[in-house]
Amino acid sequence: MKILFIYPNPTKTIPSSIVKFLSMFSNPIIPAFKALTNVTPNEHSINIIDERIENIDYDEDYDLVGITVMTNQATKAYLISKEFRKRGKKVVLGGWHPSVLPDEAKQYADSIVIGEAEELWPQLLNDVEKGKLKQIYRQEKPVDLAYIPNFGNGRIKPKGINSAVAIEATRGCPHGCNFCAISHSPGRRVFRVRPVEQIIKEIQKIPQKYLLFSDASMTINTKYTKELFKNMKGLDKKFYCYGNANVLFKDEELLKLAHEAGCISWTIGFDSISQKSLDSIGKKTNVANQYISVINKIHDFGMNVEGSFMFGFDTDTPDIFDSTLNFICKSDLDKAEFHILTPFPGTPLFDEYEKQNRIIIKDWSKYDGKNVVYKPMHLTAEELLNGIQRMYNGFYNPSNILRMIGRNVNKGLFPLITITSISFQGLTYRNKNIMS
Repeated sequence: MKILFIYPNPTKTIPSSIVKFLSMFSNPIIPAFKALTNVTPNEHSINIIDERIENIDYDEDYDLVGITVMTNQATKAYLISKEFRKRGKKVVLGGWHPSVLPDEAKQYADSIVIGEAEELWPQLLNDVEKGKLKQIYRQEKPVDLAYIPNFGNGRIKPKGINSAVAIEATRGCPHGCNFCAISHSPGRRVFRVRPVEQIIKEIQKIPQKYLLFSDASMTINTKYTKELFKNMKGLDKKFYCYGNANVLFKDEELLKLAHEAGCISWTIGFDSISQKSLDSIGKKTNVANQYISVINKIHDFGMNVEGSFMFGFDTDTPDIFDSTLNFICKSDLDKAEFHILTPFPGTPLFDEYEKQNRIIIKDWSKYDGKNVVYKPMHLTAEELLNGIQRMYNGFYNPSNILRMIGRNVNKGLFPLITITSISFQGLTYRNKNIMS
């Protein structure tokens, strides 16, 4: 069979010409498609379209179309599915959104996959060939990562000339923050690891120099992560990964090993500088008064820090934006992302707001962290939107962008392209007319 995987693009955050130019240098494979490709029998051919950088040819002769769907992609995914089905193509939807809203998703596809797909996918393909495709495939238990074929079999390759390669060492997150769509997806509260030797063999076969660990956090099981980093030393790779603030604050051995293994940057979900807000969402991994020390320690070991912040918690008041900007100015963060709190379907936060009649928008394309889809407690929607704008204006100013680029100029082409891309996105929000 001829199979097409699609990553839908619900909105354009930066001009398509810029995206296409940057993708020439850096275009990593989407982790979900990498995993499915590795369990697809070799007799089937595979093509992958990332709609952010290339258009879909609906008249191409495909036997099966698989679309991964996060909530903000759902509306676009359904439109894509409709176009293929009009042409007689079979469409399968999977990912976070169909898994938590299967009754909705099944209206727009021939079949949907609920939960993790690696064990179900070969059976689904077999059913398609026999003309017995089921409407729903449901993974009843978390996938055992040790029994999945090597994620690095080389069957598909990044398209950029200096791309990073996504690696998955672990899966799942036991912390279960009430707003997190990942940890509340089927099976994703169960933390699992791949054998270290399997990952090392995969990395050794990858010719690209840069890696992206797609794991929810590399600090959940530090014993495992330290063993992995020790074995990566000497492989001459550079990589990015996610971590939790409380572990990185206290574990200098982990930071040392990460640096020696080739870590360039840690991404940390700081979420809020307000401890009240952190406590209200069950964010047990963050202590706000440790943030500066965490950033300084990571910098001391020669690695960058990217921080992610959210606004609109029930404890947030209008002064949260100025307080956060003051913190960022003191912290010397290398990169930052700013989001409006979004109650994704399937999370405790969504259920809570739904019971309180606070969900005001169910246009899934608005569930992107840049729109207000619920009634905030102590902020108006306008205050939230203006506050996010102020955060981008304050952080992504020309002098700060030059500082960020300067810190990455000696780390290679991929880090430089990455920070340039992020800077373009930041400038998008500084100047909303950039799209015109």
